[in-house]
Amino acid sequence: MPPPTGAIRTLGANPDTAPVVLHPGDAIPASRRLLYVLLLGALTALGPFTVDLYLPAFPLLQRAFDTDEAAIQLTLTGTMVGFAFGQLLVGPLSDTVGRRLPLLIATALHVCASVTAALAPNLAVLGGARVAMGFGAAAGAVAAMAIVRDLFGGKRLVVMLSRLALVTGVAPVIAPLIGSALLGVLPWEGIFWVLGGYGAVMLVAAIFGIPETLPRERRHERGTSTVWQRYRSVLSDRVYVGVLVISGMTFAGLVSYLSASPFLFQESYGFDAAQYGLLFAVNSVGVIVGNQTASRLAARFGPQWVLAASTAVLVIAATLIVVFDQLGLGLWGTAIPLWFFMSACGFTFPCAQVLALDRHGKAAGTAASLLGASNAGVAGVISPIVGAVAGPAGITGTSMAVVMIGCALVAVFMLWVVVRPRTVEMLHP
Repeated sequence: MPPPTGAIRTLGANPDTAPVVLHPGDAIPASRRLLYVLLLGALTALGPFTVDLYLPAFPLLQRAFDTDEAAIQLTLTGTMVGFAFGQLLVGPLSDTVGRRLPLLIATALHVCASVTAALAPNLAVLGGARVAMGFGAAAGAVAAMAIVRDLFGGKRLVVMLSRLALVTGVAPVIAPLIGSALLGVLPWEGIFWVLGGYGAVMLVAAIFGIPETLPRERRHERGTSTVWQRYRSVLSDRVYVGVLVISGMTFAGLVSYLSASPFLFQESYGFDAAQYGLLFAVNSVGVIVGNQTASRLAARFGPQWVLAASTAVLVIAATLIVVFDQLGLGLWGTAIPLWFFMSACGFTFPCAQVLALDRHGKAAGTAASLLGASNAGVAGVISPIVGAVAGPAGITGTSMAVVMIGCALVAVFMLWVVVRPRTVEMLHP
């Protein structure tokens, strides 16, 4: 007799004879929920750390391989491409064969690719390894959201996804800082050895700490048995498409800040490394505050109404950066509204994830993969626009914020024209 929907088999046992342990959402003990948050959060962070940890090593890589800046930048592009396509493949695959197998295979690929990058004899090998690293890291991001959706629904889903969104928002901000610290004691190859070690720890943790959460009978339910049916199911949902764009545009605004800030604050405002790190830390607090407050507000008022407020703040904060910059208010005229922009990002991410996943429990892997790929793809396309807007004069608060305003306005449009908050049902307990 097959186990009931939502059942989890004892880890490491024969799947046909093992006893079934039921974890029906809120009945999961608090200690087990904490374990899931820690493990799945660490898996989610593997992606941002893979993308951003080696950014401070760019000048060292340029000298090591005797090449130009554009060639080194291509290794970052390759990582983002691998990360996006990896999610698009791993997500539907996890809906077909379960969560664990794609997660373990992709994470093992990440470890092997990290070792290859550390030993790369030339830039071509490094570029190929970076694509594979991005592909392998994608599994953690997709699997984490899908596993949470398998186990939880309604308001508990809001709380759990807010914990993962905290990692998603903070990891890209702190990763370059950690990379800089590592380069103080290690050569550039050490960055990739550290990433390989991180991936190996996550692989062991997944083997022994993360059970299969998608029972066999749920993998072939009517209407979602094929990859095409799953994609059609999520992409035919107006609300899902709307939050897909909202999340992607918000992340693009965040990445626009990340890509512009080294030039803006270190060259224009004269920050040294310590001051720049402090700025990142303060803005990380904004993301944390937004994430953790969003879960409480979304559970009470509905995530769609939290998005209504947070997307409006995105527009207002980015506009104030432009206004204050044009008025010549200097550093504080940029830093203060920037903090509120980052906080609004923290409010937006978990609410977008909840609206996307709560409606598609039967295709959670596919829904999560499209959400992650959209974030990476949109950010990869839009973030270089900051430099194009700045032109020869260099990056200023205005050139950075203009791109952020554009992203925020698209998010507001999608919320009120496509999602339409008044038509979205409130979450069930």
